Amino acid sequence: MDAHLSSSSYGLSEVGQRPPLGSYLAEAWRRRTFAFTFASYSLFGGLVRNRLGILWIVLKPLLIALIYGTIFGVLLSNAARPADFIPYVITGVFVFEYFTGSFGNAARSITGNAKLVQSLGFPRILLPISVVIEQTMRIVPILVLLGILLLVFGVPLAWSWLLVIPIMIMMGMFNLGAGLIVARMSVTTRDVQQLIPVINRFLLYASAIFFQVDVIFADNPVILTVAHLIPTYDYIALVRGVMLTDHPAPLLALVAAPVWAVVVVTVGVLYFWGAEARYGLSD
Repeated sequence: MDAHLSSSSYGLSEVGQRPPLGSYLAEAWRRRTFAFTFASYSLFGGLVRNRLGILWIVLKPLLIALIYGTIFGVLLSNAARPADFIPYVITGVFVFEYFTGSFGNAARSITGNAKLVQSLGFPRILLPISVVIEQTMRIVPILVLLGILLLVFGVPLAWSWLLVIPIMIMMGMFNLGAGLIVARMSVTTRDVQQLIPVINRFLLYASAIFFQVDVIFADNPVILTVAHLIPTYDYIALVRGVMLTDHPAPLLALVAAPVWAVVVVTVGVLYFWGAEARYGLSD
């Protein structure tokens, strides 16, 4: 073959070459069925190995809410603990579960599927995307249970509950962006995966799941502002604002939540795509 002939003339590309961003995203969209199928198999494949199966989707966050709710219910003062403490806690825990599942599993989406990455050619971004799809499948029954529990504890049903859908879409975008970032970092530095539980634990307490941040930091506006800018707090506050009328979301959270979603998913996609040609080479 003439050395002057470019491989691109024949629609070919070099092995290990990063594709243009537009082509990369277009190819990922064309193969979106793979992400949904992979997510479904991962979800149900993991559940069938347990005796209680699908019940664990709702039992896990329920047990977490019960344990932490009991501990903080005893430790917190009446001022820091809202009157509707149980609805307040379960709402926070259930929504936070969406982040922890996406963030932790996305970090392992490339390294945990090394054979797949090395043997098949496809946009690797589909693996973190499949993780978020799987966690979205998980959060649906959790939110249904949340609605039932809120009704049991006397929270009136309202049309505003439907606003949970766009809020969770925003949170899903943020989760994907954060997951893409740690997925790439985990490929080159496996130690990043050891930090994931630490980050999740920090955000568990920083997101005001168990206490009223506006009460505790009422005399410290700087710390209160920082607390209102924590992404997981913002999405939890928005869900509480539409489901628990006594806890309207602060204005800063209303502004910050969509900004976090757009900025983090954009940065995540660009950052992950930047190393596309290297995925699988060092595993």
